[in-house]
Amino acid sequence: MDTIIKIPDSVSKFDNVYDVFKERGMIDGVTDEDGVRNLLGREKIKFYIGFDPTADCLHVGHLIQIIAMSYMLKYGHTPVALVGGGTGMIGDPSGRTDMRKVMTVEEIDYNCRNFKKLFDKYMPFDDEWKYTGNNGVYVPGKQNREPKKGFAVSVNNAEWIRPLNYGEFSYEIGKLFNVRQMLRSDAFKTRMERETGLSFYEFGYMLLQGYDFMVMARDFGLKMEMGGADQWTNIIAGVDLTRKSCGTDVYGMTFGLLTTSDGKKMGKTAKGALWLDKDRVSPYEFFQYWRNVADADVDKCLRLLTFLPMDEVRRLSALEGAEINKAKEILAFEITKTVHGEAEANKALETSREIFMAGAGSSENMPTTELDKSRFDGDGEGLINLLKELKLIKSTSEGFRTIEQGGIKLNQDKVTDRKRVVTLSDFEDGELIIQKGKKKFHRVVLK
Repeated sequence: MDTIIKIPDSVSKFDNVYDVFKERGMIDGVTDEDGVRNLLGREKIKFYIGFDPTADCLHVGHLIQIIAMSYMLKYGHTPVALVGGGTGMIGDPSGRTDMRKVMTVEEIDYNCRNFKKLFDKYMPFDDEWKYTGNNGVYVPGKQNREPKKGFAVSVNNAEWIRPLNYGEFSYEIGKLFNVRQMLRSDAFKTRMERETGLSFYEFGYMLLQGYDFMVMARDFGLKMEMGGADQWTNIIAGVDLTRKSCGTDVYGMTFGLLTTSDGKKMGKTAKGALWLDKDRVSPYEFFQYWRNVADADVDKCLRLLTFLPMDEVRRLSALEGAEINKAKEILAFEITKTVHGEAEANKALETSREIFMAGAGSSENMPTTELDKSRFDGDGEGLINLLKELKLIKSTSEGFRTIEQGGIKLNQDKVTDRKRVVTLSDFEDGELIIQKGKKKFHRVVLK
């Protein structure tokens, strides 16, 4: 389904994307505020955001970066979505208390390909644009031509990291890094204070990310790196390396991480990460996550994750009491529309309202049965037996027939297998909503 992000012209009164970011409170840090604002106002630039392929799917933690790229694209700039086929061989130690699991080259390449497929959902890409020819420190690469206007491009840093010769890299790049300054980095200091320490293997990550920035600035005129706030030190390293190695001024900007009002990272559910792939997390589950955010987080989520004008954001954020639920419903709809498309967002909204009405106001008020958690552990419980126990069907044959007709859903996922088994992975935050037909709902809660 086409979910290419289309930002409405009404999103802001400003015509400089820097002012749009500022207005929405997205910016956490910038290397040169006046320089960046002037740059983005006077010319259309290439910039990049890097994505290390530590999994085969993007999650909600990547969403702000995708939204930032979409804003930049709308205002005429060219996003370069970098997948870390090279840096992913080490893994970023930022925010880590231990070393990342080392992946094989095959795993990394598979994840990179999947990332690109997901990027294609949100932005138009000029796939005829290519970066070629890099063969180590002394053999720069080049682009085959300038990217088409109105399109993003994608590049894999395996193109210039995998051909590296250790001795050449250590001399030409390593000599421009000061170890004392590197050790001041919060990412390194935290690890050094722990018993496990920091391996030399991970210590080199900052050099490689800085090298990414330098290579792209040198070879195809990249002028800025953007990323999450946890990337600040790595971005500074790239800015400094590019200046020292190429004599070129480049810039960096970071965005605040997606956290709740009490500082916890958003996007964690009972099943794990809030993935952006509907095969991992259904559009309905995705919708419900945002429908249930804390009142204190509504303003931040509306500003950062929707394209509503700020006047509307302020109006919705000012709602109080039961009225704030209207703002949450709009928030959930807008984010689901961005990630999964308008059709899926409408379906999720309609289903949410059906459940609300069936439960006389909320899922907590719908018919509910508490069942022991152990029943769903391991091999789980047969769905047909569970439906009979809950009196949603009278017989096994009725259950088979209802499933074959598409009449049974678990947390809004349609059941197609007559021998479906219910396990702990089907529960979200300890509950499972079973729907039969359009109007019968039953809530199962674990105890």
